[in-house]
Amino acid sequence: MTAALLDTCVLVPSRARDVLLEVASTGAYRPLWSSEILAELDRTLRLLLAKRNASPEEIDAYLTRLFRQMRITFPDALVNGWEELVATIHLPDPDDRHVVAAARAGRADVIVTDNLADFPPAGLPPSITRQSLDDFLLDLFDLHPAQVLTAVRAIAGRSGKSGPAMTPSDIAAYLSTHGTPLFSERLLPAINAAP
Repeated sequence: MTAALLDTCVLVPSRARDVLLEVASTGAYRPLWSSEILAELDRTLRLLLAKRNASPEEIDAYLTRLFRQMRITFPDALVNGWEELVATIHLPDPDDRHVVAAARAGRADVIVTDNLADFPPAGLPPSITRQSLDDFLLDLFDLHPAQVLTAVRAIAGRSGKSGPAMTPSDIAAYLSTHGTPLFSERLLPAINAAP
């Protein structure tokens, strides 16, 4: 099973995060992250939710639920022991070294990030590649189409509880304008063709 280190930037958008995590819950791949990635996610989501006028109590409750669910659903996703590897990583932005260190410590096959320029192939160990979210989801769809469709339907089935109700087609259409156009282009016809 492919092990994928999920960079903070692909976990911030809620629909993309939902798809990534729901597909992982089907066993299509093994997600990985570090304490630093989760801390970055926490800081970023707090800022975004505050800009949307969510109260501190609402933000705390939302993030507590999110991180608890991630921890319960993926108990082996948190990579430990990456800290001592940071100094051995050489990237254009030293602040990104923790991502590669966690990928190495977690024995990831791929780093999923939309900041590809921050992770040049020369800065990665030979055993680790990097992919954009769009390419990663497209590959998952090619390899595990039934599991991806099941995941998108599950997300649609839960929608409406804390936001607007969405059909699987709505989710695909949303994703097409929010960073995953190629994946969405392949997903939408499959959704419409499925019984």
